[in-house]
Order: sequence, then structure tokens, then C-alpha cells
Amino acid sequence: MIVNQKTASIWLVGLSGSGKSTLAYELDIALAAQGYLSVILDGDDIRKGLNSNLGYTESDRSENIRRIAEVSKLFVNNGVITINAFICPTEKMRIMAKEIIGEEDFILIYLDSPIEVCEKRDVKGFYKKARKGEIKNFTGISADFEKPKKADLIIDTANNEVDECMVKLVNYVLPRISGKIQ
Repeated sequence: MIVNQKTASIWLVGLSGSGKSTLAYELDIALAAQGYLSVILDGDDIRKGLNSNLGYTESDRSENIRRIAEVSKLFVNNGVITINAFICPTEKMRIMAKEIIGEEDFILIYLDSPIEVCEKRDVKGFYKKARKGEIKNFTGISADFEKPKKADLIIDTANNEVDECMVKLVNYVLPRISGKIQ
């Protein structure tokens, strides 16, 4: 099979409610419309299957990211662009993922949105439950989120509509995947 793209592992990271899943699915559609082959690895979906045995402690979160990075690397090595939508809360976890995948194939995109905006978008009520103490180790409430020190792209999802965010995202990603791999 000949794939006319340079593979990449695109990591959309940010707080719950920052727009990771929304932009991941929109990016997947945009890439497919231009003939690119991609797959989405989304935190909610992965935790229902592959990582259903993991909790939300620091070590479980690290193992979650390690496993996802390994899966992402398998796709990349087989010519498929991966779009990863994970909170990935610490710099250490992001560095680990980058080391597993390889620097040349790893694109880190930080979706910057204040917790107040993320809470307003929370249709599942996670933030409310976390504030009541019903959810332990919830990122942004009872567990820290470290803003990336070296994101390849930062998108302000609080002050930009989805379409505006997508323009920035697609304009950044397309030049990096437009090569030819056989």
C-alpha cells in the first residue's frame, strides 16, 4: 500500500473540556477530505477498553500515556497519522510519549482554555462531582495540570470558535504530513 503522507502522531492535550475530542474528530474529517489516512485515539474511548484496568493515580495516568504512545507508534510505523486526544497532565508524561514515538513524528498541540471555561462546557458534570469530592485525582481540581513548556502549537480554545481553531490546526499540521511515504 502506498500512502501519500508523512506520518505523525498529533497530541492534542489540555484540561477536560478544552476541546480535545471536538478538534480531534474535526481534524480527522478534514484530513480524510484531503485524502489522508488517520486514526483517533481518544482518552474516553481508550479507558473503556485497552486501559479499562487503570485508575487515575499518577502511576496509572503515566501507564495510560505509555500504552497510548506505544499504540500510536504502531500506527505511525504503519503509515497512519494518529490524532491523540488526552489530558496528558504532566511534562514528564509528554516527554515519555515523545521519546516512545520519536521526536520526528511527535507533534504536541496544547489546547489552552482556563478551567472556568472548561467547567462551563462540562456536559457530563465531572467538574461539579470533582469539586464535591466525588471524583478523586481530577485534573485541574484535585490533580495538577502542567502547561506544556514546549508545545509545537498553542490554540486558545476559550476565545476562538471551533472553525477558527481548526484553521490554525490544519494550517499547522498539513505542511508536516504532505510528504510521500511508500
